[in-house]
Amino acid sequence: MSTPDFNLLLTLDAVLAEGSVARAAQRLRLSPSAMSRALARLRETTGDPLLVRAGRGLVPTPRALELRAQVSQLVQDAQAVLRPTEKLDLQQLNRTFNLRTREGFVDNFGAALIARTRSEAPGVRLCFLQKPDKQSTALRDGSIDLETGVAGTNTSPEIRTRALFSDRFVGVVRPGHGFCKGKMSAARYAGGQHICVSRRGLDTGPIDEAMRPLELERDIVTIVGSFSAALALAKASDLIATVPERYTTSLRHDLHSFALPFAVPPFTISMMWHPRQDADPAHRWLRGLMVEVCGGG
Repeated sequence: MSTPDFNLLLTLDAVLAEGSVARAAQRLRLSPSAMSRALARLRETTGDPLLVRAGRGLVPTPRALELRAQVSQLVQDAQAVLRPTEKLDLQQLNRTFNLRTREGFVDNFGAALIARTRSEAPGVRLCFLQKPDKQSTALRDGSIDLETGVAGTNTSPEIRTRALFSDRFVGVVRPGHGFCKGKMSAARYAGGQHICVSRRGLDTGPIDEAMRPLELERDIVTIVGSFSAALALAKASDLIATVPERYTTSLRHDLHSFALPFAVPPFTISMMWHPRQDADPAHRWLRGLMVEVCGGG
């Protein structure tokens, strides 16, 4: 049995990730002719064309799609094995970490997290990016180092998670709103005019699910994509926003908040990362910092 050429794994990973022979060649710093020869060897070795012509571009075959995640993990594991272990010197660490979060995270935790980072590792920069969805693709491909949010069914099973804090929903209105006085009941809450927060534009959510057994329904006047937008509308109108309590602490400082008069399950905000980062000393330090800053209150 001939010894397999493990260099082909790097080529296969690049081809499957890029979906283009030219881009894969640029990624591996190979000439077009060298890349074409490598692809020919891959096709011969796997017994599959891997990429086939579709119009002006190339599309992966079913076999290529089947191999993509496995090959990517193999390459990442090999790189981790061959990477020398160095003692972490935070004062000399020079690195940028990309964190993907929803709005409200930076408002509440950003300043403390940056201050701790600058104090312990002045050469580290944190880049906070918006979180448009719950897909784990960015963690898998390495474009995101760490993510915060509620781990759910859209989170890939290989993704590592650690809880940061528990949160609950509260109602929020402007100062002077009628809801600022008197006892709040489920019927009174439902009778108000509400803002629904949904990134996908849905008009129902966990609040509506919790009200269904009470045979009550909110009057949804408008739908927005963020908690900050909901709070801005509540501040400027008689509309009612319902948002996570701890996640929006700084955003609600000049508004009136009240506990919901019916049971809504609490939820956990976690940090998520790809397992290839588990043993990385700098990443482990950042995760520890996140737990201390975000989970400390």
